[in-house]
Amino acid sequence: MNPQLFFAFVLVAVALACTPGVDWAYSITAGLRQRSFVPAVAGLCGGYVLHTLLMVAGLAALLSGHPGVLGWLTVAGAGYLLWLGISTLRSWRGASFSAADAVGKPANQLRTFLQGMGTSGINPKGLLFYVALVPQFVSPEASLPVPVQSGLLGLTFVLLAGTVYTCVALLARKLLQSRPGAARTVTLASGIIMVALGVVLLSEQLVPLVAGLTQQT
Repeated sequence: MNPQLFFAFVLVAVALACTPGVDWAYSITAGLRQRSFVPAVAGLCGGYVLHTLLMVAGLAALLSGHPGVLGWLTVAGAGYLLWLGISTLRSWRGASFSAADAVGKPANQLRTFLQGMGTSGINPKGLLFYVALVPQFVSPEASLPVPVQSGLLGLTFVLLAGTVYTCVALLARKLLQSRPGAARTVTLASGIIMVALGVVLLSEQLVPLVAGLTQQT
């Protein structure tokens, strides 16, 4: 691979991973609720691994060329974020972190992993991120085939994102462990962020649809 392009990609990927968003909100919230935040971070990374596989297989570019399919994926992702955000908001008053509260049952850990994978994996904007960003750092003149370069870049982002999310969860746990009031505030903010992003994603699809129906009538 081209070393300069790879270094530039790492800088961009770190900047994007360090940008607060729904992934940050989920990792913080799951870290407060579970004895271990590893399933949450692993789930978020699993969603990006899925995006990487789709990109290598060429399905990401195929979906981006069919707005209808991508639109339905956006609606599904918006619905999922709304459900996750509302579930978080319903439990914010009792949010805290203690060894007694964080039971860490296997079933809960599996659910946390799957929810994390859904958070990052079902979001169509994550899919478009891979389609729009990764090809700019792939060199056709490099010795490695283009699909291999794309896969390595995608997995590099997974590693960087996992590192950032782990630091976020560790820092949040350290700061909020003895502050139940702050834990409730962060949980409430996380739920609001998830609901807000779900509403934005949903409106991006519904507003053009309503406008088109209005013009037809």
